[in-house]
Amino acid sequence: MSKVAFITGGTRGIGREIAITLAENGFDIVVNYREQNDLLSSLQEEIKSKNVEFLSVQGDVSKYEDAERMIKEIIDKFARIDVLVNNAGITKDTLIMRMQKEDFENVVNVNLVGTFNITKNVVPYMMKQRDGRIINLSSVVGISGNAGQANYAASKAGIIGFTKSLAKEVGSRNILVNAVAPGFIETQMTDVLKPEIKEEIIKTIPLRRTGKTRDVANVVKFLASEDSSYITGQVIQIDGGMLM
Repeated sequence: MSKVAFITGGTRGIGREIAITLAENGFDIVVNYREQNDLLSSLQEEIKSKNVEFLSVQGDVSKYEDAERMIKEIIDKFARIDVLVNNAGITKDTLIMRMQKEDFENVVNVNLVGTFNITKNVVPYMMKQRDGRIINLSSVVGISGNAGQANYAASKAGIIGFTKSLAKEVGSRNILVNAVAPGFIETQMTDVLKPEIKEEIIKTIPLRRTGKTRDVANVVKFLASEDSSYITGQVIQIDGGMLM
């Protein structure tokens, strides 16, 4: 029986790469989406070409009722969830003097509350299985902070505390909970930056280059595998040494 991996926000960027990488390693794949789009259709084709099952579920992770319904749909089809990757996230960057209340709430609701909503509904099934992997996407910004990203940094720092707390709660049931903290990774979110800004950021990275989405996906693949069976409650930085 194939294992089932659910990747939230899995239609683009890092989430998409994680979905493809896990499919290449034999996992049946589930992703969620808020609105039907071409990215979802192309992902479905690519995943199915790996000879694994693919399911997409519609819903907003920041809404508890949507999270509850999406997990039920997955269980109805596969009867299990072996790996959960809480990847869905948004940014609304601006300095705190200009940040609107909604800018803070929206980012925290998707990134942090969304992680809770999905995890809360997945954990009971993993407890019954006495097995599972939960991998949460944090960020180096959640460790170091960053001007203009107080909302994003708060949400990603919260994910680290959530990860460590949950790891202590569910470890006795062989559920491993870890976080990854990407640094400067090439995605659509970073493509909008001006070249001179990118150059300045790269100067702060000992490896003197940006990361690829596959760099993150490979670490998630490791954490989803049996090779990581004695690792829990950890935050793995994927940042080229930026925060050493």
